[in-house]
Amino acid sequence: MTRDRAARAFIGSFTTAGGNGVTAVAVDTRTGALTPLGSSAAVADPSYLAVSENGAVLYAVGESADGTAAAFDIGGDAPRLLGDPVPVRAAGPTHLALAAGHLVTANYTSGSVTALPVRPDGGLGPATSVLAHHGSGPDPDRQRGPHAHQVLAAPGGRWVVSVDLGTDSVRVCELGPDTGVLRLHAETALRPGSGPRHLAFHPGGRHAYVLNELTPTLTVCRWDAEAGVLEPLHEVRVVEDGVSADTYPSEVVVAHDGRFAWAANRGHDSIAVLALDASGAQARLVTTVDCGGHWPRDLTLDPSGRRLYASNERSGDVTWFDIDEATGVPARAGSLDAPAASCLVFA
Repeated sequence: MTRDRAARAFIGSFTTAGGNGVTAVAVDTRTGALTPLGSSAAVADPSYLAVSENGAVLYAVGESADGTAAAFDIGGDAPRLLGDPVPVRAAGPTHLALAAGHLVTANYTSGSVTALPVRPDGGLGPATSVLAHHGSGPDPDRQRGPHAHQVLAAPGGRWVVSVDLGTDSVRVCELGPDTGVLRLHAETALRPGSGPRHLAFHPGGRHAYVLNELTPTLTVCRWDAEAGVLEPLHEVRVVEDGVSADTYPSEVVVAHDGRFAWAANRGHDSIAVLALDASGAQARLVTTVDCGGHWPRDLTLDPSGRRLYASNERSGDVTWFDIDEATGVPARAGSLDAPAASCLVFA
C-alpha cells in the first residue's frame, strides 16, 4: 500500500464479547482493503465512535452500566486516551455525536441524552446536562420505558436530534454552546410499536429517514430545519414482503448525491437497497443483498461514496462492498476479521 492511497478508519467493538476495543486501520482507497495498525482496550465496550472535525481526536462511548465517554489521540498507530473516561451520568450509552462544542451521548438503558464539553485539547469535561426522555410503547419486552438509541446534529448545527426506540418517537433539542444545557424543543410520534433506532438526513436537507428496529421498515419524514420539526410521511419495508420474523434493522445511510439509501438488517443478514426520488420524499425498496457475515450492526459509507462497509458483530468481521453507480447495488469486495465489531468510522 502506498502512502498516497492510504486513509485511516477506526473500528469499535465489544470487549466483553472478545473484541479489541478501538482498532485503527489503514484503508487502501483503491481497493477498500483494511489493514490493522493498533488497538486500545482502555474503554470497555466502545460500541460507537465519532471523529473530530479536524481528524485529530476520536471519541467513544463505553456501553456499560456505569456509562462513560472517552477521547483518544489518534496521531499514532494505536489510539491513546486523552485523560480518563468521563461518566455520562447514565447507563448504557450506545451512540454519540459532536454538536455546539460538546459531545452528546444517547443513553439506551437510562433513556436519556447527555452533553459533555469538549476542551481545547480535544479532551472531555464533566457532563453539563442530562436530558431524560419519558414515555413507553406497546412492546412489553422492549418498550416499557424510554431507550434513546441515537443522537446526531441536524444539518445546519442548530438542532440536536435523538431517536428513542422505547417511546416510538424522535426528539429535537436545543444545546446551548455556552451553557451546555440540553432543552427539549419538539417531539415527533412515530407508529406505535415501530421501535425507531437510527436516523439519517437527505443531503438536500428537507427529508430524513428513520430506520425502525421492531418492524423492518423505514419511515420517510419531512424535515423543517428552520422550525426544527420532523413530520412522518410514509413507511417502506426494508426486506421483501413475507420476511419480518427475526429481522432487526440497525443502521441507515444515504448516498452523497441523495439517489439511494442503504439499511442493515440483522437476523436477515442483509443490506437493503432503496431508491430515492429527486426530492427525497419517496423511497422504494430495490433489493437486498447478503451482508457478508452475521448480524450487521453498522453500515458506513466511505468518503468517496463509492464503497460501503458492514460491521458484522456476531461473525466478527468488517466486510466492504463496491457500489454500482447506476443501480446502487453493493457487490462484496473483501473482508477483515474484527471480533465483535460494532461500527466503523473514517478519520
